[in-house]
Amino acid sequence: AKGPNGTFVAYCLINLGNLYEKRGDYVSAEALYKRALAILEKAKGPKDTFVVYCLNNLGTLYYARGDFASAEPLLKRALAINEKALGPDDHPDVTVSLLGLGTLYYARGDFASAEPLFKRALAIYEKILGPDHPNVATCLENLASLYRATKRIPEANALEKRAARIRAIER
Repeated sequence: AKGPNGTFVAYCLINLGNLYEKRGDYVSAEALYKRALAILEKAKGPKDTFVVYCLNNLGTLYYARGDFASAEPLLKRALAINEKALGPDDHPDVTVSLLGLGTLYYARGDFASAEPLFKRALAIYEKILGPDHPNVATCLENLASLYRATKRIPEANALEKRAARIRAIER
């Protein structure tokens, strides 16, 4: 599965996996993602950004199933590859990895690990998209939810107000 045809097959497998995942067939989606990952790692190398996309899909699938232990190493690996390939704080793909891992930690109740990831994602989006972009609002809402969960209500309220202002602008 080397070369452009192998890569094309991997992309098809990922797309088919996305379809199965949306239909709730996680077993089939997992098998397709794993096949695609093996092809991409062989064809493009284990540190390619397309490998990251597959790692994120597989990690998110495990997260959706509640298998945090399987999801975490995949999401960590995806973040590490993105940071090395794209830089730690200048690219939206890094933000996707930060939010994926941060959301996993949040769901697990590990707020101390989630918070710096959410804050980094917010800083990157503000830097590259501007302070009033809808993605900034989403990051603010994520961080506000974390603040509420950790009883930092005034900080949560302030972030929610800012997010609501951005949401009003986007209408």
